[in-house]
Amino acid sequence: MVEGLIGKKIGITQSFDDKGNVVPVTVIQAGPCTVIQKKSREKDGYSSLQLGLVEEKGAKKTSKSLIGQFKKAGIPPTKILREFCFDEKSEIKEGDQFFVDIFQVGEKVNVAGKSKGKGFAGVVKRWGFRGGKATHGSMFHRSPGSTGASAYPSRVVKGKKLPGHMGHERITIKNLIVIQSDKENNLLVVKGAIPGANGSYLLIKKSNFQTEASRNAEKE
Repeated sequence: MVEGLIGKKIGITQSFDDKGNVVPVTVIQAGPCTVIQKKSREKDGYSSLQLGLVEEKGAKKTSKSLIGQFKKAGIPPTKILREFCFDEKSEIKEGDQFFVDIFQVGEKVNVAGKSKGKGFAGVVKRWGFRGGKATHGSMFHRSPGSTGASAYPSRVVKGKKLPGHMGHERITIKNLIVIQSDKENNLLVVKGAIPGANGSYLLIKKSNFQTEASRNAEKE
């Protein structure tokens, strides 16, 4: 079994639980993903599976080194390639495909993506600063205030919350519960919100994959 899949965010909507309560959910197109390369500890120094997300529109430009890998796997070039952990004792070979059914309803997953870029932002928007008074005559509304440290150390301390570029960062949301797994349409529905704009790429991983792999190894 593989640790996770590559997906694409479709959008956020709502669902209802058994008690009739409204539950915010996010719909993800997860997979199908094809094994492009299988890395081993003996040859590469670590073990992993390189998966490619199969889409209707493949990659427009592909390097010569990757073209050979795609030919060996027997699939057309894909736009997105990512590596995942897998159960080393499982018989997985290049060209195998994994679908959204590796995730079960009620299972917890970690979803990683790139947040929306919001450009340059001040401290009020970026860090939630309160700001100054909004009264007439005030000269301090949305400024960060003093950033120095007097005579010592006479510099701005590293990590100080200041205005700057906001968003467009990799964010991982952990322990999201799987509400629905639709293999026919390659759709995965998880509870809650995930980072990124609609159409952005995501990495969906099992929260307890390492624990399950170690348990199976102990049993064998």
